[in-house]
Amino acid sequence: MKTGKFITIDGVEGAGKSTQIKFICDYLQTKGINVILTREPGGTDLGEKIRELLLSTQTQSMHNDSELLLMFAARNEHIHHKIMPALERGNWVLSDRFTDASYAYQGGGRGLDIERIEQLEHWVLGDFAPDMTLLLDIPVEQGMSRVESRGEKDRIELEKMDFFQRVRQAYIDRSKKYPNRIKLIDSSKEREHTSQQIQQILDSL
Repeated sequence: MKTGKFITIDGVEGAGKSTQIKFICDYLQTKGINVILTREPGGTDLGEKIRELLLSTQTQSMHNDSELLLMFAARNEHIHHKIMPALERGNWVLSDRFTDASYAYQGGGRGLDIERIEQLEHWVLGDFAPDMTLLLDIPVEQGMSRVESRGEKDRIELEKMDFFQRVRQAYIDRSKKYPNRIKLIDSSKEREHTSQQIQQILDSL
């Protein structure tokens, strides 16, 4: 039985997750909460190897179904070997991306059947779900301009703008479907504005 809280942070490319992840970890620690930071795909030794395959520009020809299955394979390892054990110890866990990303990127972006994603989610997660999801939202053009300034792109970041428009819309649609869990946060303004919104949500937990 888990006793800690499981928080995920998600959003399109360039939404500012890395900056806000640092803020969240620092803020929770000031409250005396021990937080474990992890990421998807990744989080475990096997998960990180899968991440390399998924993001490498040398695997551009990967079939969309293979991409989805690899995401859930990494997620299965992540849940059983890192997330659940940490929660059972009473830690809070913050994951950079989680299952909502599969609905957004493989569902919205790639156009894969949502029912198939749901079947994989039920198989791998059962009734396990985040306590809260922080969804950073930013116009795609603004987000991608931030990505351009970072330099070399990974396999996903090389997709065209219309791909990311579909990803963003899929995220927004999920926030409307699950408003109690997914909190849509405007991250298009200065970072302090975004952090203030996040702090209010964290305080509610």
